[in-house]
Amino acid sequence: MPKSISASSLCAALLFALPTATVHSAPTAEMRPPSFAAAKKPTRNHVRKPQTGKASYYANRFNGRRTASGHLYYQDAYTAAHRTLPLGTWVKVTNIRNQRSVVVQITDRGPFADPSRIIDLSHRSASDLEMRESGVVPVRLEVVQEYIKPEA
Repeated sequence: MPKSISASSLCAALLFALPTATVHSAPTAEMRPPSFAAAKKPTRNHVRKPQTGKASYYANRFNGRRTASGHLYYQDAYTAAHRTLPLGTWVKVTNIRNQRSVVVQITDRGPFADPSRIIDLSHRSASDLEMRESGVVPVRLEVVQEYIKPEA
């Protein structure tokens, strides 16, 4: 009797088996969080204060759609949406309820559903923070490395 294959295994196999011209590749190295040891202080002349507020996460229907930065949103990447931080900025997000943290890159704008929400996280990030069941949790944001647009 043949073994059953899970949907996630099948998707992963198809993602890597098809040519990259027809399938968008998995998140690249630049989308992975920097190590805390190698992280630099923000590169602007000012230091941003930590923010506190509520975090939510992207709905499934946004997977594969283009973000404000031009990247495609992948629910398994460590990415997030923030209203004002520069796109490309790396942020440490800490779930205040359980003190779990994750580092994400700001690649989109939002959230716009509720003014008390300060960040929308990818599914992977939300899972790491153990917030998928509750949907919205109180968080603290700290800039790890702020993106500065290169001079032309």
